[in-house]
Amino acid sequence: MSVIYLDFNRTTPLAPSVVEAMQPYWMTHYMLPDQGHAHAQAIGEALENAREGVAMMAGCEPFEIVFTSGGTEANNLAILGSLAGQDPAHILVTDLEHQSVLEPARQLASQGWEVESVPCEIDGVIDPDRVAEMIRDDTALVCVQLANPVLGTIQPIHEIAAICDKRGVPVHSDATQAFGKMPVGVTQMGASTVAISGHKFYGPKGSGAIYVRRGRHLSPILFGEPREMGLRPGAENVPACIGLGAAASLSARCAADVSGTLSDLRDYFFNGLESTLGGQAILLCEDSPRLPNTLAIEMPASARQIQKAARHLVMATAQSNSPPDEMTRALKAIGRTDSQIGRTLRLSMGWTTSHEQIDRAIELLAEASDGACNGTPSGG
Repeated sequence: MSVIYLDFNRTTPLAPSVVEAMQPYWMTHYMLPDQGHAHAQAIGEALENAREGVAMMAGCEPFEIVFTSGGTEANNLAILGSLAGQDPAHILVTDLEHQSVLEPARQLASQGWEVESVPCEIDGVIDPDRVAEMIRDDTALVCVQLANPVLGTIQPIHEIAAICDKRGVPVHSDATQAFGKMPVGVTQMGASTVAISGHKFYGPKGSGAIYVRRGRHLSPILFGEPREMGLRPGAENVPACIGLGAAASLSARCAADVSGTLSDLRDYFFNGLESTLGGQAILLCEDSPRLPNTLAIEMPASARQIQKAARHLVMATAQSNSPPDEMTRALKAIGRTDSQIGRTLRLSMGWTTSHEQIDRAIELLAEASDGACNGTPSGG
């Protein structure tokens, strides 16, 4: 039996058209854009075309896009680069943020900044009114992700950014989980900076970008021969940038259609699983705005045992409680107990997921769940 991949929120395969776009830049077009030759100039033009592809997907101007090595660097640059040179003050960071947002904030805390955590509600959504209450006169930055990869919840980023803008506080949003699954317009979001990661939407690993709103100043956090509007040093990773642009162009063309298809698959999956398990599956954050591809489900048995038994399924479970991993942190943020967390699966579908795969996955999950409940091994 072939593997059924249900972990698209963790990473995605390269789209064939992305591989094709990248191929010439490994061995044929290997020069760097600043080498002063006609071939190098053509490579520079290809990079700018890739930037235009990312801008088209994000809904902004090409000059507002800075290539990075991924979402992690984009988050670090947005946070550390926006606050560099400022006297320590106050930052708000939500409970649901990725480690690449939390760790720069902790680094700033070690330098005297006061970092305050904004709790999410039990439905997995950040309340804009709570953000408004927590903003202070010395608040220098608010960090709110657009979509959570575990719960699938989508945050009211436009409303939060509007509140912050009235107080003169910039907003950074980690939107890495949203691109490729739903239409995203960064200008409508209202954030000053937005992180993008290529491998989340069928682009290459090690590729990403940051949207920097017109007029927003960032300082570099790495130093050397300047590239990317002075925000990054060193030679451009041309194949990765080309691949990112190709994946972004593909995503921009089909985001709306993909969102509807994924939403139908998501609901078909849960309804089928719930029916098969006799109503014993609990869908978390069911009534909240959610990513169209994501299910966080509390099962009637140990998720780790189900994962082990249903070995032909690739899916996510909480792996560590101390220190808590991303899944544990998100589930604790909405008040789930340790035992509930231990029974929770995260299933995320992608562009290539079929109804046939979902039907088979339901069978394997039900068989594995019955085996875990009864203490008998499953052959899944």
